[in-house]
Formats: sequence, C-alpha cells, structure tokens
Amino acid sequence: MLAYQGYFENGQFVSLDAVKVPDQRRVILTVLDEIVQKPSENKQAGALREFFDAINASDEEVPEIFERVKFSREIDI
Repeated sequence: MLAYQGYFENGQFVSLDAVKVPDQRRVILTVLDEIVQKPSENKQAGALREFFDAINASDEEVPEIFERVKFSREIDI
C-alpha cells in the first residue's frame, strides 16, 4: 500500500509528488481539515499577492513615476 499527499483543486486531486496509479486499483481517500498552501505559492509570492491586493483595494492615487530608491545605502533619518 502507498500513500500520497496532495490537495483538491477544481474537483480534481493534485498530488504533491509525481505518481502514476495503475488502472483498476482500489483507493481510499482521506480528506483532512487542514488547508494546504499550493506548492507554487511560497511565502514571498503570497506576501506579494497580498501587497498588490492591498494596493488595488486602496482609494489613494498611485503615482505613475516613483522616486528611485537604493535599499542597500545607509541613510540618516
């Protein structure tokens, strides 16, 4: 017996591993109460998505040109 981890998306099981299940095999599917983060969406991608969602939801005007910033440079505040 083998066990594979994955998640459901649009009614289809998406495996986290590359697997090939032979035809006509009996399977038992256990649905857990946890929500998984899609493998393609890491923490950084999720943070960027939330950032752009917040910008799009804001009613403030976004300038077409931003001041150039160099983050590695030290400045006095």
